[in-house]
Amino acid sequence: MPIHRSRNHETFTQESLIKARIALEALKGDATLAELASRHGVHATQITTWRKQLLDHAGEVFENGNPAAADAERRIRDLQAKVGELTMERDFLSGALGRFGSPSAKR
Repeated sequence: MPIHRSRNHETFTQESLIKARIALEALKGDATLAELASRHGVHATQITTWRKQLLDHAGEVFENGNPAAADAERRIRDLQAKVGELTMERDFLSGALGRFGSPSAKR
């Protein structure tokens, strides 16, 4: 399965996971680089690069925590704030329409 660059974040993430799996296979040493390259449709030099990157950055997994979880928590806080803002606007507008006595404004 050849690796191709994509602008789609989900595809990019999947490709990163594939690269990590290939690099882990190379670290195991159960197959030669040539065998891995043939199996995955990439050049052996590329696998060597991914293996080196994996070794160089493996410690960051434990240093930085989980950035995806932190991003998800930030998004949840932002969305909760937006829900609160929209609720306040709805309540304000509902009250303002009710003061005009319009039959169409009543629920």
